[in-house]
Amino acid sequence: MDNILNTIYSRKSVRSFIDKEIEEEKVEKLLKAAMAAPSAMNKQPWEFIVIDDSDTLEKLGSIKKGAAMVKDCSLAIVVCGNLKKTGEIYNNDYWIQDCSAATENILLSAHSMKLGAVWTEVYNSKLELVAKVRQILSLPEHIIPLNTIAIGYPNTLNEESNVKYSKDKIHYNQW
Repeated sequence: MDNILNTIYSRKSVRSFIDKEIEEEKVEKLLKAAMAAPSAMNKQPWEFIVIDDSDTLEKLGSIKKGAAMVKDCSLAIVVCGNLKKTGEIYNNDYWIQDCSAATENILLSAHSMKLGAVWTEVYNSKLELVAKVRQILSLPEHIIPLNTIAIGYPNTLNEESNVKYSKDKIHYNQW
């Protein structure tokens, strides 16, 4: 149990990577971890685009300033929601929560394997980035990209605690 908590506490966003390819078995572990995430009504509306092509990484890293690190990572995973998997009785907005849970599993798993990773926004209220990513990856209309996760071997591995615990943010029974 302490290993899980240590991974959670020490995980940090990594934006600088060395030039080293990520092993296929590690990529598979990342994706298995993603798909182990909880989802509302177990709909599992996620789809994952694994990108290791340098031209595609360059394009994805150019869509906005905050995604520039994608150009320099070894691998990116675009986490998408599949609206065809949501169903009528399933609130279509739950795909965002479900895919966010899958994203967090990828981030924690990457850190546990000594990889660095950072979540970069794609989906937002303006949908401009969604259109750009949709075009770059030739996504059909029912697939919505939520984020791009840049992954690679970090330039430096910081083992310091990342505890952000604050008693001021905790309320019991009422505000």
